[in-house]
Amino acid sequence: MKQLDVAAALRKVLPADSVLSRDEELHPYECDGLTAFRQLPMVVVLPRTEEEVRQVLVACRSLEVPVVARGSGTGLSGGATPHASGVVLSLARLNRILEIDPLGRIARLQPGVRNLQVSDAAAPYGLHYAPDPSSQIACSIGGNVAENSGGVHCLKYGLTVHNVLGIRGYTMDGELLELGSRAPDRPGLDLLALAIGSEGLLLVVTEVIVKLVPRPQFARVIMASFADVCEAGDAVAAIIAAGIIPAGLEMMDRKATAAVEPFVKAGYDLSAEAILLAEADGTPEEVADQIAEIEGVLRAAGATAMTVSNTEAERLRFWSGRKNAFPAAGRVSPDYYCMDGTIPRKNLGPMLKAIEDMETRYSLRCMNVFHAGDGNLHPLILFDANAPGEWDRADQFGAEILELCVRLGGTITGEHGVGIEKINSMCVQFSEAERAAFFAVKSAFDAAGLLNPGKAIPTLARCAEYGKMHVHGGALPHPDLPRF
Repeated sequence: MKQLDVAAALRKVLPADSVLSRDEELHPYECDGLTAFRQLPMVVVLPRTEEEVRQVLVACRSLEVPVVARGSGTGLSGGATPHASGVVLSLARLNRILEIDPLGRIARLQPGVRNLQVSDAAAPYGLHYAPDPSSQIACSIGGNVAENSGGVHCLKYGLTVHNVLGIRGYTMDGELLELGSRAPDRPGLDLLALAIGSEGLLLVVTEVIVKLVPRPQFARVIMASFADVCEAGDAVAAIIAAGIIPAGLEMMDRKATAAVEPFVKAGYDLSAEAILLAEADGTPEEVADQIAEIEGVLRAAGATAMTVSNTEAERLRFWSGRKNAFPAAGRVSPDYYCMDGTIPRKNLGPMLKAIEDMETRYSLRCMNVFHAGDGNLHPLILFDANAPGEWDRADQFGAEILELCVRLGGTITGEHGVGIEKINSMCVQFSEAERAAFFAVKSAFDAAGLLNPGKAIPTLARCAEYGKMHVHGGALPHPDLPRF
């Protein structure tokens, strides 16, 4: 289809100012948070209502034009990277909080609502929305649903899938689907959990019902220093083995704290090879007891120093350093590549040691920040896209980290999704039969294959090519996309 024809067809169902087709209008949508890959879409649409979303999908289905749904564009796996012959369906204008029900402890939201807005709106009732990605000031609830986002408090309060009660959305054919409900459970297959984390491959979400939980009365954070990264990793496993579930349990290595401290001035111990941040929340009495328990475990695990936040301002300052690790990386390196994998907690130390070895072999630095409590890694590979060969080495570095995650009994993603970033690594983790099952599920929702095509699930041919390149030490490019 020609761009003019597609734009004209979409202007029949949308106001003229909701259809963008000039190059200067399309450039802001050429990538999401994975900026290494850029692609101009054919057209961008910005519907204002659920009905307009449905009509866009029906029109594109009739034209056989691919559709990529987009939230705030903060995703880090290229899930919202445009299709060159397709339409970007931005949900940014569907940004209303439709209902806050303090008695039922739920919020009903449009997908463009920002994560932090939900907690702000629920605060007068003593409630909040628990998942808190580092990008919560900007990321949208629809994007959180698409990627099953987490945050620093996901250890105790869970990921998006544990905090969403229902969604409403449309298939590529314009069919309305309502999955889940306000009730805690619903009879039949759990299609809600299937849809959460499906990366826009199955349906376009237009409404979300989330669970609200009481704001903790009190919270304190322990910052513990370790002279060895393996000891810090072992300490994480020891805390969980002791039956303690902190509200948050995060780990940063020395390179990460060195980058963050000048930027945020969080009060981190720059002499430590690794630090742990462990938070306890609840009543003052509960917090005091759990802090004492955690301190005992950390001391036995070899912590060289411990600092406990004495004020709310100090607690927030400790967390601000962790939450600003990504922008801090941008201050110390021209570019960085944020990976996202998960391993069993007991392997955190060996993984860090392995990454140190990879730094030497690839001649690149790597900062490490982990959701340590659930083994979710976020290595930040530092490189310069303008230096010949550095991006290719960073790409291979990241792929090797993900392969090691699988070998250690983990998985290639924790909360960022697969998108285009990890599509080659899907060939490592899943068999041909498993990938065929994934395609069968997609086909049941999107028989035409027009929703976010080319993402998340690799084809048989792609995996065969990946295997061939891998054996010979090469790197398979990502699908049909220019870099930088």
